[in-house]
Amino acid sequence: MFGQRRAKHAMCVQVAKGRTRDAAALREATDRWYQEVARGARGWLGSTCGVTDDGVYLGLTRFASQKAARRNDGRPEQVRWWDQTRALFDGVVTVVECTDVETFGRGTPEERRFDDAGFVQVLQTRVRDREAVRPFVPEEAQRTLERLRPDMLGGMFCVHPDGICTGVAYFTSREAAREGERTKMPPDYMAWRDEQMAHFDQDAVFYDLRECWLLSP
Repeated sequence: MFGQRRAKHAMCVQVAKGRTRDAAALREATDRWYQEVARGARGWLGSTCGVTDDGVYLGLTRFASQKAARRNDGRPEQVRWWDQTRALFDGVVTVVECTDVETFGRGTPEERRFDDAGFVQVLQTRVRDREAVRPFVPEEAQRTLERLRPDMLGGMFCVHPDGICTGVAYFTSREAAREGERTKMPPDYMAWRDEQMAHFDQDAVFYDLRECWLLSP
């Protein structure tokens, strides 16, 4: 799922997760935020949002720093928007701030190249040993993926304070991603992947965002 050139950034990523019965209304609320609220969000770098087929909402909002993220949370217009929007969710919406962030792929989130994606996949699991997978993808593995998986534009790894890891990968299309998954990878790459997976919990959950909402300043 993940690979290619990566970098560690000082950015802060807010990872939001909840369940909704009205994806269309949530999309409208997201568009309203972009049109009416985003202009005052200093340090906002972009957002990736979407709802899975079974109603799980995932939103990753990138800021230049944790200070910028918290400043935005306190803005009156942000508070008003959220007070109106949270009624579209069933139950609690969790929001986690991640400052341990690595990006990978052709370009970085700041360069907006991920906005060209036609399909986004999000993974959540737990990292047992963060230092053992720092960086998440070494240069040799990146070169292999760059050569064999042109469908993958890039993505991010966001490590939560409690060790949960949210990874997001951006693809040219869902069809291309499915075709790419069938690519036979070299033995050395597979050996690296197997070794790396030993540092993660085995109950990883994947979320497909068929209609991803990609926003940039």
